[in-house]
Amino acid sequence: MVLRLLRGKDGRLSAYAPAAGGIARWTETRPGGPKWTGPVWLDVPGLTVCSIGQGSDGYVHLVGLRERRAPDERVDVDVVHATQYQTGRPTTVWHSLGTPHPNDWHKASRVNVVTTVVGKEGAVHVVVRNAGGGISARRQDAKGKWSGWVDFKGSNVTEGVSAVATAEGRVEFFAPATGSALRWYMNEPGGGLKRGDNLDVDPLPGTASGVQTGPDTLTHYWRDATSNEIFALRPAEGAEPVSLGGAAGEGPAAVIQAPVYGYDCTVLAQREPGTGRLAVAAYPTENEAAGVWWTPTGDPGLTEPALALDGYGRVVLAALAPDRTLRVARQKTTEPGLALDAWTAV
Repeated sequence: MVLRLLRGKDGRLSAYAPAAGGIARWTETRPGGPKWTGPVWLDVPGLTVCSIGQGSDGYVHLVGLRERRAPDERVDVDVVHATQYQTGRPTTVWHSLGTPHPNDWHKASRVNVVTTVVGKEGAVHVVVRNAGGGISARRQDAKGKWSGWVDFKGSNVTEGVSAVATAEGRVEFFAPATGSALRWYMNEPGGGLKRGDNLDVDPLPGTASGVQTGPDTLTHYWRDATSNEIFALRPAEGAEPVSLGGAAGEGPAAVIQAPVYGYDCTVLAQREPGTGRLAVAAYPTENEAAGVWWTPTGDPGLTEPALALDGYGRVVLAALAPDRTLRVARQKTTEPGLALDAWTAV
């Protein structure tokens, strides 16, 4: 489960840290901080996996896997969903979305990857890795009606399915698999998802992420299982993955598109496995071939980096300390390049 940092319609940031049995949430007291409230504990008994997505309307959708033990020692697993309509406010009641395997609890117990993304007009897409190692999904339309579970096939999907939507509402899924990657995409916002060709790449499980990097354009990122280089792919006919090089990193890269000293850049953050420190990098969005150079920041021990732009358009890097408290570093606007203030405890 990964820390998320999201900006509400009122310009305030909220940080969400899922954990077993619930979610800790911190919220800025005003746009741009520096003060925060929280953590508020959102109790979800039995929660084991959680994914958090946000639509252009500012609504935050929380989706997770819930385990409940039956008297006969059977473990029932289902997908659950709740919505937060306003920054810092309570969520709706959590309700069950069932499972792709409603009649077989053994198979349902093997559903263990959840991803959520919000597309056109607030349509919510919930993706899971099913018991067969492929992808199943449900969709909630703009009126709140849920479809049934749809099997999108695929096989050998590993950890860390990434789902991304453009501001226009076009959605893509990128799924690392054993010795390849699978991709599903929409040709137009709100359309049906289509299966793309398998990609001849070898992503390290649990390292996929993505972000919008241009008008109706998405870029997917992952670490190569052999070289450990970070790769970027901007899907288009004939497009090839581009190596960004760089030092080693752990987990999915937190990534946003942001202005850095007047230039349109893509900013990434990851944890260095050797030092245990977080590192950040930025490159001109239209020039992946330039590669990235990672700059360590903060003390060892911080984990789960998350990135967002605050109410003043500044890059904010958040992370969790070893005791699961929140730490935040904000972009300096008086220095060239991507310079961050000192880490502060929330």
